[in-house]
Amino acid sequence: MKLVFLFMNMSNINTIINTHLATKFAKKYKDISVKGRYITSNDIEKCLSITNNSSRISYKKIGKSEENRNIYQIKVGNGAKKILIWTQMHGNESTGTKSVIDLINFINTSDHKIVNQILSSCTIKIIPILNPDGAEYYTRLNANGVDLNRDAVETKARESKLLRKILEDFTPEFCFNLHDQRTIFGVEGTTNPATISFLAPSEEETRKVTKTRKITMNIIVAMNTLLQQIIPKHVGRYTDSFYPTATGDNFQKLGYPTVLIESGHHKEDYQREKVREFTFISILQGLYHISLTNCFNDFKSYFDIPENNDFFRDLLHTYSDKPNEAFQFEEILENSEVKFIPKKANIDISSHFFHKEIDFVS
Repeated sequence: MKLVFLFMNMSNINTIINTHLATKFAKKYKDISVKGRYITSNDIEKCLSITNNSSRISYKKIGKSEENRNIYQIKVGNGAKKILIWTQMHGNESTGTKSVIDLINFINTSDHKIVNQILSSCTIKIIPILNPDGAEYYTRLNANGVDLNRDAVETKARESKLLRKILEDFTPEFCFNLHDQRTIFGVEGTTNPATISFLAPSEEETRKVTKTRKITMNIIVAMNTLLQQIIPKHVGRYTDSFYPTATGDNFQKLGYPTVLIESGHHKEDYQREKVREFTFISILQGLYHISLTNCFNDFKSYFDIPENNDFFRDLLHTYSDKPNEAFQFEEILENSEVKFIPKKANIDISSHFFHKEIDFVS
């Protein structure tokens, strides 16, 4: 495959966390009691119970899922800048949830000046699992088969109604919508997987760069500037095609700058334990940048982030006596553990990259 390597212009943004500190925080404050891909409300409840006597963190039940599982909201900070974060609106996308748990651990136990800056400047509300039924069954959809990320207009689902109510009552200045992306995605112009992808969602078909999108892009530029120093050329830009019923697109249209973070694949990290660190760093950098910034005009470097492509598959078997075979893993929940089952992929192997190759040549 022919590669054209892309190089990004340096941003003028000067609110970037030191890379050594960022990676140190990500490792030190990782909650190792919560790991793997299968993360449910039980994990959230155990983590929240530890913060019962915290002076920095409060939490409450804010609603119920379609199957009457609790949905929680965590609140930190008392500053003027209001930020809303939600994770696992797709129940089988748990990396953002693990990263948020690490963020809460960091805020609750660290006295670093970055924590104090965020707490004094921002009021942050976090919904750690919006779709607890989907999380329980490890499915994208809710218990009634609704994709919450395509339910922003009709709001048929109980969980979608709840998110919209929180949005309208809280009226945040900034939103973070945390997702996982499949292992098929790579970074255009490289042979690297898209470990993290960002998106400033479009508001309509022409993808016009509106005031709200500029603010979103500015925050992404700050996050990308830091990540490029830690995982260079592993950061992609998710497609900004307009989805009329999607959450981010509609929240942008309503005037709420909404940063989409897609946690993807890193080398041999199918449990996404390393990727949770990069997602944590992204969120922390975004919050820190917001806490220090009053002018969000620098956004053009957003377009220097290479787009995602879909040229990766999980596994390649090579043979001497028959054609090579490609496989993509199917994720199956079995006894509270996610298993990765290889399924044959009918693709043009010459135009794809693979996360792992096994040589059966005799």
